[in-house]
Amino acid sequence: MLGRRVIVEAFLRWIETAKTGDRARAANALGRAYLQSEMSADERAAAEMAMTFLLDDPSPRVRLALAEAIAWSPDAPRNLILSLAEDQPEVACHAVTCSPLLSDADLVDLAARGNGATRMLIAARAHVTRPVSAALAEVGDEEELLCLLENDGAVISGLSLKRIAERLGDCCNIRNLLLDRSDLPADARQLLTQHVSNALIGLPLAQAAIGLQRLQRISREATEAAIVSIAGDIAPREIPDLVQHLRLNGRLTPSFLMHALCAGKVDFFAGAIVDLTGCGERRVRSILATGRMHAVRALYESAGLPRDISVIFVEATMLWRDAARKAPGSVLGNVCGRLLEKFRHHDVHGAIGELLDMVEKLHVNEQRQSARVYAALAAA
Repeated sequence: MLGRRVIVEAFLRWIETAKTGDRARAANALGRAYLQSEMSADERAAAEMAMTFLLDDPSPRVRLALAEAIAWSPDAPRNLILSLAEDQPEVACHAVTCSPLLSDADLVDLAARGNGATRMLIAARAHVTRPVSAALAEVGDEEELLCLLENDGAVISGLSLKRIAERLGDCCNIRNLLLDRSDLPADARQLLTQHVSNALIGLPLAQAAIGLQRLQRISREATEAAIVSIAGDIAPREIPDLVQHLRLNGRLTPSFLMHALCAGKVDFFAGAIVDLTGCGERRVRSILATGRMHAVRALYESAGLPRDISVIFVEATMLWRDAARKAPGSVLGNVCGRLLEKFRHHDVHGAIGELLDMVEKLHVNEQRQSARVYAALAAA
């Protein structure tokens, strides 16, 4: 014990007068010796105490030299690593990005209490676990989350990706990185389409050229089409989450549901009806696929559709069944065209008129797409 105290006291007397460069070299040498040299227990304890004193050195060069020597090692004193990780960024970078001694709990705590530079260092670690990514998703700013999303070693859960979309989906670079991910949940992808729509509406040039009211309508229709497209591509297990997200955000409108039905997105449409009615999935699918007209109508009215609109949905369902059986590759065109023909001579107004207007737009777009395909084949 006496020998250890003498060593530490001698070291402290020396650093009081030593120049910064000498202290930095001594700190680095001491750290490397602690990890690489054979020492007795007393010598090791003395070295650790001396390094602890160096944490209060007024020069960041000295603390940086110490961090460079020990931050990478699993055998470094944990108390030193924790202190170095909370130092100024140029010192902390080695401990935060490299040290295997920092647990998920340590990193989450650092992300919550630290500044942007600290969170950037955490996001840049070779391996970032789900809990740490979740903490960054909650508190990180754009630059930090860009770093996280670009890090191939970061494991990010679907919930965290959605949280990033909610917080920073209006940032173009964040949005692009999220949309490029194959593991992005459908509800998060829908959020990003809404951000794109909002960005378009907010452009002064677009408002001036098109007019705000028309721009809002175009944006709404484009967003709806994008969501229907997303709904048709997702895995069945994702449908309930997307449906719930859309319902909570007021997106499960009659227009949107009709769009999904006419487009043949049957799995999603059935999931939406299950959510709106509270009926079991097997019963809903059975009614949609084989139920008689009165059963289908009762199902739609239990989902909250008014009686006058439910009539159109029942007809669209019957047309979808027939189209799916005869020509499954062209459900949208068949259903829309025949539905319009069915109600062409009816006196339509209000919500019914708006619904049929939407169906007509779908029909026109489908005809244009068919014409493009025909022209491309003819030119081949």
